Amino acid sequence: MSSKESRNSRETKAFIMLRGAMVMISFRESLFDAANRAGMTPNEFCLQAAAEKLRASGRQFAGVFAPGDTDMHRGGAN
Repeated sequence: MSSKESRNSRETKAFIMLRGAMVMISFRESLFDAANRAGMTPNEFCLQAAAEKLRASGRQFAGVFAPGDTDMHRGGAN
């Protein structure tokens, strides 16, 4: 097992406390609609979008909600 695999297998979950923000109503409506269509809560949708941006910038992490879940969106693991 590589050191990365070992680290990922030991990783635990943590709470993330995000505070509300004032946004334009059209953005809020678009966000809630897109999240609903994706079968996610708006918070989950935002976290998934943040994960995609972090991956695109070269950041490495095990996943967002479960190890490897971000790989599925990149055509990786099933």
